[in-house]
Amino acid sequence: MARAASQTGDYLRVWRQRRGMSQLDLALEAEISQRHLSFVESGRSRPSREMVLRLTERLNIPLRERNAVLLAAGFAPSFGEHSLDDPAMAAARDAIAMILKGHEPFPALAVDRHWNQVMANDALAPLLAGVEDRTLLDVPVNVLRLSLHPKGLAPHIANLAQWREHLLDRLRLQIAATRDDVLAGLMRELMAYPVSDDPSVGSGDYGGVLVPLALTTAAGRLTFLSTTTMFGTPRDVLLSEIAIEAFFPADEATRTILTSLE
Repeated sequence: MARAASQTGDYLRVWRQRRGMSQLDLALEAEISQRHLSFVESGRSRPSREMVLRLTERLNIPLRERNAVLLAAGFAPSFGEHSLDDPAMAAARDAIAMILKGHEPFPALAVDRHWNQVMANDALAPLLAGVEDRTLLDVPVNVLRLSLHPKGLAPHIANLAQWREHLLDRLRLQIAATRDDVLAGLMRELMAYPVSDDPSVGSGDYGGVLVPLALTTAAGRLTFLSTTTMFGTPRDVLLSEIAIEAFFPADEATRTILTSLE
């Protein structure tokens, strides 16, 4: 029990430090005394299941890691993990499909925690026609690798340096939040890809608050603004990690071209 308490305390202390919180900050958030939290982190006190869940929730720890903390404390995981094909995920799967289909004729896709595509709408495929290395489209398709690979979409992205920095910034934040080794490896791979365009070349600043994606295609130049949507109250590990990336036309020319392709 002492070892379990120590390991649990280590987990919580590391995540608290990652979040930039003091013991007092977390104690106030969790509505416990700083002394109690200190005892938990040092392994002198073994937290209850309810306390582990409260602390991990206040620290905004990913559900996958909350399960790890619970296991370290000697408790069963609280959050299940199902594949999208599981009958229990039918409602969620239908919701994702509805969002993707409803976004047509504009492209949208759903990705998992490692940026692997899990679903996409029919508007995405025409944009990938110019991908030179077709193995990049083999399942599972890693969206970041496909986007930045020199034989993927990269040669067709007019503002590659701008878009690349946007994607890498998102990946850095994700790595900082999760400490995921797979994502760290992906970052090293992506950083090694060449960037051929001028970093100062953009595609409009849209008030300085949005980074567009400008694609050169056989149908003409397409410029998109993107949004990310996640489930608001997931209780499943996989579902908590799925993000829906939707691309909207940034100008009338893009809207007209994509509408004509329907």
